[in-house]
Amino acid sequence: MPGSSGNGAVTRSTLRQQIADALRDEVLAGRLQPGQEFTVKEIAEQYGVSATPVREALVDLSAQGLLEADQHRGFHVHEYSLDDFRGMIEARSLVTDGMFHALDAGHRVFKELDEPRTAAAVAGVRRRGEEAQRAATAGDLTVLIGYDLRFWRELSLLFGNPYLADFLHRLRVQTWVCTVQHLRRITDLRGSLWSAHPEVADALYRQDTATARELLTDYNGHYLTLIEGLTAD
Repeated sequence: MPGSSGNGAVTRSTLRQQIADALRDEVLAGRLQPGQEFTVKEIAEQYGVSATPVREALVDLSAQGLLEADQHRGFHVHEYSLDDFRGMIEARSLVTDGMFHALDAGHRVFKELDEPRTAAAVAGVRRRGEEAQRAATAGDLTVLIGYDLRFWRELSLLFGNPYLADFLHRLRVQTWVCTVQHLRRITDLRGSLWSAHPEVADALYRQDTATARELLTDYNGHYLTLIEGLTAD
């Protein structure tokens, strides 16, 4: 029956996304290490599901640059280099600078705060920034990554271009995958993690893109210096 077939497709699609999200979180948490190999069968058994949604999820993560397919063997977590990290920072900066330029050019993102939905969205971004700041100050990398991704996702969506938001989110996930393997070598991360998310939100709310750019330059420089030092050890 058409209805049953549709429901099955929706269920499989949802399961595919759930598995992809779970595996991405495993990589970000450092439980799946760069170069670590696994098969569709192993993941299917781990989650107690059929092979089809697992294979689809792994293909999705490969397309996002988080995994690599090993012909006839399975998949492994992609290993990023320091040059990869530098390239990601540059690409990410070009995207965010484009957002700031749009604001300079009169984008209405923060000019409709009387509209309840916009006001709530802006307040939500600020709250994500505060949570990210608390996690960074406490040295809780796992919580920080979650709120950092949500902060930038929700902030970029305010500009009304879902393609830009998706692209920036993918870049930020890849950047965290690249850095987490190094950051988890630090026993106590308190004082080592950038924590000025609320200041970025406040600067953009004031349409002070000069300050926002300075904060992002500090953000990128902070992590680039940190990762360069860790990879040199």
